[in-house]
Amino acid sequence: MVCDWMKNDLGKRAIELHRKMRGKLEVHGKVGAKSSENLSLAYTPGVADVCMEIARDPSAAYDLTLKWNAVAVVSDGSRVLGLGNIGPLAGLPVMEGKALLFKEYAAVDAFPICLSCHSADEIVAAVKAISPTFGGINLEDIESPKCFEVEERLKRELDIPVFHDDQHGTGVVVLAGLLNSLSFLGKKKQQAKIVVAGAGAAGFGITKMLFEDGFSNIIVCDSKGILSKANSRDGHKAKLAAMTNREGKEGTLSDALVGADAFIGASSPNIVSEAMVKSMASSPIIFSLSNPVPEIDSALAKKAGAVIVGTARADLPNQINNVLGFPGIFRGALLVRASSITDSMKVAAAHALAGVLANDEITAAQVVPLPFDSRVVPTIATAVAKEAMICKVAKFARTDSQIRAELVSLGLLEA
Repeated sequence: MVCDWMKNDLGKRAIELHRKMRGKLEVHGKVGAKSSENLSLAYTPGVADVCMEIARDPSAAYDLTLKWNAVAVVSDGSRVLGLGNIGPLAGLPVMEGKALLFKEYAAVDAFPICLSCHSADEIVAAVKAISPTFGGINLEDIESPKCFEVEERLKRELDIPVFHDDQHGTGVVVLAGLLNSLSFLGKKKQQAKIVVAGAGAAGFGITKMLFEDGFSNIIVCDSKGILSKANSRDGHKAKLAAMTNREGKEGTLSDALVGADAFIGASSPNIVSEAMVKSMASSPIIFSLSNPVPEIDSALAKKAGAVIVGTARADLPNQINNVLGFPGIFRGALLVRASSITDSMKVAAAHALAGVLANDEITAAQVVPLPFDSRVVPTIATAVAKEAMICKVAKFARTDSQIRAELVSLGLLEA
């Protein structure tokens, strides 16, 4: 079934573009192979010595192959965008798009890997089997709660960064936007009451990021209402309950929103009413991120008194889009050959993203930079690389000047 939002002009143009280009990616060689000498150097017999150099010193792969700059974008197609479980083949255009964004924004060579397997065991085995090729793994559009097990196991079993973007990319960008929103409104995070709707991957990632950065008054709601230690004893919801709802409140989303400073939606369309917004604290913040249909329409939220409204849409102000996060995060991790992406690296990325905008650039209509802002990726990458060295997950130390030189060489900064 084709969704109504896909029948419009934008959807038709997207299909026409993809049909014309036959996909969004292709491979270009960096060296020639059309002469005897070049063929001998790039392939046999010269490549044998390159192979043996790596056999003697596996870390040489980062200097002699594409591994230093390669990321796998991995999905089983079980939870794609707002489309649901459409499978790996139908999910391929999204993974291609993700790989394109890696290249366009951060000069990272990313490869879409759509797996025709669905159990956690199978996905983990497949990713581990292909991992020698890559310097990082970006997990994408894998249904909850399976996504948590897959990521946790791969993080334990691989020595390269594993990053589930639906959790952490969303969390980084939301934290950045919320920090700037509170600053603009003159509110303090220590006192701010935050309500998160949605206890899936995005809701978990958002909540974890807020908790890691020191937000202490958070309430999370799933489809049944407020999560608490009393009603959430298993799995990732138990972890959410342990981080939130310090007063042990119970009730509905409507109950949770009374007196709240900010609502962050990562759940379902049209679950927030005008009356619910009016019940919030003065100058409320609404990040309504369900896509393509938000938890509350932006115009309705503003009519109800919301001062700052963010969505996942590119055609409205304050687009809370993961493209603001993951390219720079991976760029920074790859710069220092990080073995993982830690919570502190994600927090550093969020603060770096928030800091891209100077105080006089922050307005109610712009609390995060535009995705096309050339400052975003190098700022985040630098912060992430530095934090990786501080928390001792960097395998390759770089000075500030070396980080800058590398970003210049990649075309991400001007000399």
